[in-house]
Amino acid sequence: MAGLTVESDDAYLWLEDLDGADAARWVRDRNAETVAALAGGEAFAALRAELRQVLDADDRIPYPGWRGDHLYYNFWTDAARPRGVWRRTTLEQYRRSEPEWDVLLDLDALAAEEGESWVWGGATVLRPGYGRALVSLSRGGGDAVVVREFDLDRRVFVEDGFTLPEAKSDVGWIDADHVYVATDFGPGSLTSSGYPRVVRRWRRGTPLAEAEIVHEGHADDVAVWASHDPTPGFERDFVGRRLDFYRSEQHLLTATGERIPVAVPEDAGWDVHREWLLVRPRSPWTVDGVTHPAGALLATRFDAFLAGEREMTVLFRPDDRTALSGWSWTRNRLILAALVDVKSRLEVLTPDGEGWRREALPGVPEFDNSEVVDTDPDNDDAYLLVSEGFLQPATLRLGQVGGAVGTLKRAPASFDADGLAVRQFFATSADGTRVPYFVVGDPDAPAGPTLLTGYGGFEIPLTPHYSGVIGRGWLARGGTYVVANIRGGGEYGPGWHRAALRENRPRAYEDFAAVAADLVTRGVTTPQRLGVEGGSNGGLLTGVMLTRHPSLFGAVVAHVPLLDMRRYHRMLAGASWMAEYGDPDVAADWEFLRGYSPYHNVDGDRAYPPVLLVTSTRDDRVHPGHARKMAARLLERGHDVSYYENVEGGHGAAANNEQRAFVWALTLEFLWRKLAGQARPPLPRQPVPVDVESIDRASGATAPARRAGRQTADG
Repeated sequence: MAGLTVESDDAYLWLEDLDGADAARWVRDRNAETVAALAGGEAFAALRAELRQVLDADDRIPYPGWRGDHLYYNFWTDAARPRGVWRRTTLEQYRRSEPEWDVLLDLDALAAEEGESWVWGGATVLRPGYGRALVSLSRGGGDAVVVREFDLDRRVFVEDGFTLPEAKSDVGWIDADHVYVATDFGPGSLTSSGYPRVVRRWRRGTPLAEAEIVHEGHADDVAVWASHDPTPGFERDFVGRRLDFYRSEQHLLTATGERIPVAVPEDAGWDVHREWLLVRPRSPWTVDGVTHPAGALLATRFDAFLAGEREMTVLFRPDDRTALSGWSWTRNRLILAALVDVKSRLEVLTPDGEGWRREALPGVPEFDNSEVVDTDPDNDDAYLLVSEGFLQPATLRLGQVGGAVGTLKRAPASFDADGLAVRQFFATSADGTRVPYFVVGDPDAPAGPTLLTGYGGFEIPLTPHYSGVIGRGWLARGGTYVVANIRGGGEYGPGWHRAALRENRPRAYEDFAAVAADLVTRGVTTPQRLGVEGGSNGGLLTGVMLTRHPSLFGAVVAHVPLLDMRRYHRMLAGASWMAEYGDPDVAADWEFLRGYSPYHNVDGDRAYPPVLLVTSTRDDRVHPGHARKMAARLLERGHDVSYYENVEGGHGAAANNEQRAFVWALTLEFLWRKLAGQARPPLPRQPVPVDVESIDRASGATAPARRAGRQTADG
């Protein structure tokens, strides 16, 4: 096969040296070239300023998280507070257009005081009590964090409290004086994936090294974990091992240290709430002579299951068009979220003496895409629901199962959507599979610049969402935006994912190529005007499009991509993904991996479209060496390559909104130049005033999930 190399022939291994002098010099040179070519002039500055305005908008929704104390927690960034503040308020205040927030922690002030580039990593609040939190902070936005105990009443870090140095830690409360902690305890304490292999029970005021070991895994596991459920009357402790990305084993840990297996299938998802156990098998599961399909949701009483009983109630059964996308418990009810041809459907189930009663979830608009933001399972049956579409800004509602539903917040429009529409089509893949995709744009426009994105991995669905960045920087300037729902994702459940696992990974790439060809057949665009963008596993996807299907595209963008499938498992967290891709050290696996590994299939004799590679020095999940080496090899073989590596940002390639705006402005400027033949993107149509009376009646594409630029709750 043309262009193939093996590891011993890799002339660019030196670019994997994260902070090596030669590698750093190479990165600086490539960055300078790209910035000089794309980021100069007033047009780029104006585009970046517009995107920054979208990301920092004061009137966007401050998405809340509940902690059980009836307060609304939020982490917020804006132009004045680029690193952000962790804050909370009451429901009465939250309903107001400008709530009064109680600021708990100011990261900008902390970063200035300590001279560190702190990025928020989330917080775990003690329950019950709610007076303490375990706050995670990363340097530059990586997955590795420092953990510090925080006093919510005094708004200070606790002197001599629970504190962990920088690591990929997993830590959670047991009670006010004890935590479970899995972290880097020194040599031999991490798995080959770089995650903790040992978990301990740590008592306040004692050395961490003396904490009691409660569970251990093997070096080739992904990680170990432990958790405590403080629900009154149902207090329980669990420990487990993640055997690979999809398989795990788990035990109930008793007060005497006994481990009682929770004997669900290794590849099943499971959840315990009060007296109930939920099980979602990823492969068919036969129980007492009944075979339940992959993707079903089953319920049984937890104590009875531990005792050996196997009476299961089917709460959800998938079909060819419908898949379960998630569930959320309230105190007494279960909310199920499903996708029907990638359109969201929500219902609420109530257990009673005769079984489970089901009804539609109140407050869900018919046409909008909806998902549950949060519930408060300790206290009541309240839920927070967000509804939106590709062209429909988000509405946040507060509901009570069996009671009232009311609007809390409405997001502003970031761009003028007049004349734009959302359409869903189905392409036919190489093996005859129907592959859905959404097209957003002017349906009457002639074939023009089109941006196609996809993911296709890890059973993650790509569902419609409102993105101010894409809207302002692409749609409002006349571009068309396309989201492909290819195999490998979770749009149709475990079977859709499994169809592109390991040796079947090329099915995902065939699906994506089929969507690209279908766009041309339908007259949406032409190959010269079709661009493709993807990140992480989606960056691998776009890398394969570059090397396998270059004639289909006019430009390719890969953000924080995997590209070297010979060494991915030896870099950072890569070993944890071998269940998805395969093991390159096994000859049979390397045989199918090298067939599509972009780095090993670069051909100097074949014409490629221009490519932009974006990564981060501080990405400690997907090593920047993937993008570095790919850029170097493409340049060596004479291809048109632009490369940009942010100095911080972690796997998101940006640590704050200023950096996000720059990265996306760079991306969109590149695409406009290559696909429209313009030195600058056209001027956008401006946002129109939002008619709040008609928002609930407006129709749009449906589906939950991904929101570029959404200000999320604090996790």
